[in-house]
Amino acid sequence: MSDLTNAVIKAHGGLDRYERFSSATAHFRTGGALWALKGQEGIFAQAAVRVDLRRQHASHYPFKTAGLRTSFTAERVAVESDTGEVKAERFDPRAAFAGHVLETPWDDLHVAYFAGYAMWTYLTTPFTFARPDFHTEELSPVTEEGETWNRLKVTFPEGVATHAREQTFYFDQGGLLRRHDYTAEVLNAGRAAHYCSDHKEFDGIMVPTRRRVYPLAEDGTVVRDIELVTIDVDNVVFA
Repeated sequence: MSDLTNAVIKAHGGLDRYERFSSATAHFRTGGALWALKGQEGIFAQAAVRVDLRRQHASHYPFKTAGLRTSFTAERVAVESDTGEVKAERFDPRAAFAGHVLETPWDDLHVAYFAGYAMWTYLTTPFTFARPDFHTEELSPVTEEGETWNRLKVTFPEGVATHAREQTFYFDQGGLLRRHDYTAEVLNAGRAAHYCSDHKEFDGIMVPTRRRVYPLAEDGTVVRDIELVTIDVDNVVFA
């Protein structure tokens, strides 16, 4: 690992502490323009998600109604009852986004896949960067909000579902995540800048509790008057 990769993992709690846990459960609220565009406004106005830290799996609950939850992996997504009864499922779920644009409506399984991989990515960053199948490359620092932010370009492995294989992460001088740039391929809507702030410690792990996602114009300017997605985390339990 690069020196910067080591430093940001340490700033977020350290790999030794992170590896004591097998799951993270976050209670959160989300909003933004994306959900209305997809015909899913208010779907995660108040929700919880449990992610597995040892493999890529996530489950949101309650999902639309009490007694239902999602089950996400890269190969399969489903809506299930709390007792495990499958209500709907889709294999090779990423293929179901073929031909989509930003305004294409989503069904429940589209939502479960996107939200599942996104929250897994967010709650496991930056610790996954230590895995041998992740590749990190230090880029030149930038100045933003009057601060110098260091940057890592991260290449995700083929078997991990996420926004795109290459993503860029920005860290402040204390090593905390402040911005995350990517193209969400399933949206087919161009690049986005995802800002992270209000970090809090949960079970020794530092987690940004406020996230705001904005479109990036072709010249790289952040379009601040459009909030695509907002995420506000109330609590996280690592276990």
